[in-house]
Amino acid sequence: MIRAGRGRRTAALASLPVLPLAWFVALQEHPPWMPAAYLGYLLVVIVVPGTMFWRRLTGGVGWFAADVILGTSFGLACEALLYPLGMLFHLPFAALLMPALAFGMWRALPRRKLPERPTPWWAVAGLMVAVGAAAAWFVRVGARLIPLNGPEALRPATDAPHNLALAGELAHHFPPRVPYADGKWLTGHWAAYDHIASAHWITSVPLDVLTHRMVPFAWILLAVLGAAAVAMVLTGRAVAAPIAAGLVVAGGDLVAWPWAVSDRVFADGPFSLGQLTNPPQAFSTVLLLPLIAVTAVLLRRRPGTTRGQLFRLFVAAGVLVAALALTKSTALPVYATGLAVAWTYLTVRAGRLNLRALLLGVGVAAAYALTFFLVLRGVASSVRFDPGATFDSLADRMGGGRAVTVIAVVVVVGWVMPLFGALLIKRRLARDPMVVFLVAGFVAALLGASLLADHGDTQLFFVRTGFVLGVLLASWGLGSLQGRQYWVAAVALGIGVAAIYWGRYRSDGSCTSSSCFGQGLVVALVIAAIGIGVFGLVLRGSRRTWAVITVAVLVGTTVSPTVASVRRFASPPLTEYESIAPGGIEAARFIRRNSGADDRIATNVHCHQARSSHCGTGSYWIAGYTERRVLVQGWAYQTRADDTYPAAVQGPYWNQDQLKLNDEVFTNPTRQLLETLRTKYGVQWLLLDDRVSTPPKNLDKLTDLRFQQGTVRVYQLYPPPPETPYPTKTPTTTPTPSPSFTTSPTYPTQPTYSLPTTSPAPTTTPTPPYPTGPAPTQLTTTPGLQSP
Repeated sequence: MIRAGRGRRTAALASLPVLPLAWFVALQEHPPWMPAAYLGYLLVVIVVPGTMFWRRLTGGVGWFAADVILGTSFGLACEALLYPLGMLFHLPFAALLMPALAFGMWRALPRRKLPERPTPWWAVAGLMVAVGAAAAWFVRVGARLIPLNGPEALRPATDAPHNLALAGELAHHFPPRVPYADGKWLTGHWAAYDHIASAHWITSVPLDVLTHRMVPFAWILLAVLGAAAVAMVLTGRAVAAPIAAGLVVAGGDLVAWPWAVSDRVFADGPFSLGQLTNPPQAFSTVLLLPLIAVTAVLLRRRPGTTRGQLFRLFVAAGVLVAALALTKSTALPVYATGLAVAWTYLTVRAGRLNLRALLLGVGVAAAYALTFFLVLRGVASSVRFDPGATFDSLADRMGGGRAVTVIAVVVVVGWVMPLFGALLIKRRLARDPMVVFLVAGFVAALLGASLLADHGDTQLFFVRTGFVLGVLLASWGLGSLQGRQYWVAAVALGIGVAAIYWGRYRSDGSCTSSSCFGQGLVVALVIAAIGIGVFGLVLRGSRRTWAVITVAVLVGTTVSPTVASVRRFASPPLTEYESIAPGGIEAARFIRRNSGADDRIATNVHCHQARSSHCGTGSYWIAGYTERRVLVQGWAYQTRADDTYPAAVQGPYWNQDQLKLNDEVFTNPTRQLLETLRTKYGVQWLLLDDRVSTPPKNLDKLTDLRFQQGTVRVYQLYPPPPETPYPTKTPTTTPTPSPSFTTSPTYPTQPTYSLPTTSPAPTTTPTPPYPTGPAPTQLTTTPGLQSP
């Protein structure tokens, strides 16, 4: 007979294969070796070393499963700091030092058995259900958001090529420069791309597959599992794990409204589409969760903590803070605000300074200052104080701004829904400093998104960063229930779901008036109120029961964003035009195969749409797919190219002389112009799009046409042939007794002609799309790193 403990352990282990199965199913469009290689990299280089480092520094959080999840995120933080150090010495495989160091720790340091509690089988099974739902969502939505192949791959939005360009830059250069407008240092946060670049070097998986598929999906799964692990740490109960994972997958704001779901900027939960289109945002969520766990251990003052253990805890927090500071500018302010309020609360309650929170705050301030001066290079933020501008912008996106007040109310109400979960936290636990920390951070995130403004509504990332704090609060409250109360909460959640769906059904998706918006919201709230009242009277419960019903109904009204986004965003949000030139991806990959990492490209492509009446200077695909720097391509992202633009993101390029020289090569090329590009700016390749300008007739004579497909031509620049191809021999004549010679004999001059290069340029016969032999490349003096 199998004992009950062993049977539960077996049941828990039986559900674990859901994780690798979900991984391979979600990535089924790729050859099996790609997801297998990345999964092996994640396990060997990140999971095992990260878990060992995490448990050695923190002493564990009480559950081995939670330690593995949080240790994986900690391993990613270590990799984000280690990879740039390796690149400084041209060692892109520096992440392999992590398993080597972990093995050394295992052999050299004494082993300690940490106190642990078994994770119930039903908690593990609940986590795997959330993982399965996340995989299904990714197959339905995430894997279709950014096409990688076929005609649709030529019509991406601006963000996808931009992310690929930054990943390619970090894969070959450090410190990074702006790859699509070379010449300026990159003044943006880049730590999220360290993992992509490191995985590319070690696994040889293509960068576009990593950037748009595998890494985002891995980080989504870590956000789901990480929230579950932190919920266990905060509540001390395993039941909080499946609740938190479920809220990450299914919860959110009021994005399900038809007039709101038309724009994915409203999906502000940790499971939103922003996790796919913005790697720094997704990575910041992954790093923030273990930092919250370490903060909880420090602020709660675990009894029996020695000075050595306390020092190791601060080391773990320092690593996470440093990695977070390099990842996303909206992450640390939210965390710092919650920490400051918690420090004030602890200081006032104890009547003396709380040194632990103070040291954490000093570390955060130091990390932010170093990032500002060393990474952002002192560039002032473009975020401005403009209360209500966020809602004006959102109203403009939904029909002309005739219902700004109602839109603002609906959006804010949708944001604060998870905050009601704090009402269910038991009174004796309400004095926990982590409750104060989560509430303060969440409110700060909402205020930041409501009071600040920026080009492109980047202030909304404050909500996307802080929303996970609301999920943890709701999980904490729901995880505090007992026995029968869970059945009450489940029914109440269903009432909330029914209310929001009925309200959506009553709301016209194309409405633009305040009455239209208000009608659907009122219907939903009325149904929710009736459901609360009827269900509460039927149960005849206590105040606690009424609170459970009310909070669960309110949280249930946010459960529909995932379902709505699956239906709404099943088709990729592509442009109506080909922002990437036909044949451009193949041409870019040709350059990547036949060039060095330090080769530079000049192009006539600057606009996102070729030959458009309004030039959106947001073209980055050449730098992305070639993994090489481009002299001048796009420059729409102001803070990522140069902050001296006089007209914001769509201003003129900062160096007009350089831009003029670049463009003149594609309209009226001369040998002198080409030599200036080659010698002064280090350009070895030209990529010309026929849609932008017709190829000059003499360009084929001055350069070497290497590739032609679709509307794209690729030329390679070579040094000009020497004026005297062969060295002239000076004759040595011997004196002759004949007096008739008065002059030295003359030698016939050699005819002047140009020597053929290693790869002759085609004249009448077009160059085939895929040359059979390797191409010579004029490398710069500093050898670059060649991509695998």
